[in-house]
Amino acid sequence: MRSNRGSTVPEDVLASVLPSAVDATSSRRTVNGTESHVIAAGDEAAPLVVLLHGFPEYWYGWRGVVAPLVEAGYRVLVPDQRGYNRSEKPDGVRAYRTSVLSQDIVDLIATEGRDTAHIVGHDWGGIVAWDLACRFPAVVDRLAIVNAPHPTAYRRQLLSNPEQLRRSWYAICFQPPWIPELACRFDDYRLLERALRGTAAPGTFTDAELARYRRAWSRDGAVSGMLHWYRAALRYPPQLPTDRVDAPTLVVWGEDDAALVPSLAVDSAEFCTTSRLEILPSTSHWVPHEAPGRLCDLLLGHLDAEYSSH
Repeated sequence: MRSNRGSTVPEDVLASVLPSAVDATSSRRTVNGTESHVIAAGDEAAPLVVLLHGFPEYWYGWRGVVAPLVEAGYRVLVPDQRGYNRSEKPDGVRAYRTSVLSQDIVDLIATEGRDTAHIVGHDWGGIVAWDLACRFPAVVDRLAIVNAPHPTAYRRQLLSNPEQLRRSWYAICFQPPWIPELACRFDDYRLLERALRGTAAPGTFTDAELARYRRAWSRDGAVSGMLHWYRAALRYPPQLPTDRVDAPTLVVWGEDDAALVPSLAVDSAEFCTTSRLEILPSTSHWVPHEAPGRLCDLLLGHLDAEYSSH
């Protein structure tokens, strides 16, 4: 088990990423028996928003969203999810089952002395967010999903849509032991760089930003930890107590997603009792990077909206 115990972001580095006005801190918290690295910002008494990143990112992927949320009066937590960057990297695939990842977030919320939070997830962070809303509905106040399919909608598309099956080929390639790790590390993480740059609008990821990602990928055990999310999903598919999501839900979808067919956005929203769907044209999978301003506007409108009870 790789813990990187005590590893946090130096204040000068954090200040170079987030505006000083947000008063962000980097700390380590024990969640679900592991050490999690967490960026926190905003008034500790303010409504809580948890931002969940996906593959192959880390907390840094949400940097364009943190300040607007804090300025709007929210308390924001952005963890490195287990296996990523400065958080602990348990050994073995079982440690990355989706149900375990959801429990991580339940415990993270509890470290703030809270029982509930607004949850925002992108990519794999969105998968965790869907699972959390179905498995622990009492924990989720409002749910916001960015380019991540509801698990049942995704499974149905894989079984019925050859195009989605074709787009999901990479998940199968991640299943064997050690070979995918070698491929990801080859030529200074060229494959992971292409996973970002090759599927985003030109200029979305700068050389300086990719240098930060390479440092995160190079941490001991990080590549295996990230890949174990895919391995666990196939070997231990989650058994949800329900498909339905009761929390008011916003689904934001970059229409030019190279890995997910656009119909998944519509299919996913249909599993929600109350939902709003926003399709962003000429936007790829990487909405938090390509359209952070539009995403923030949508998130704030969703978090502030009045929804009728059912």
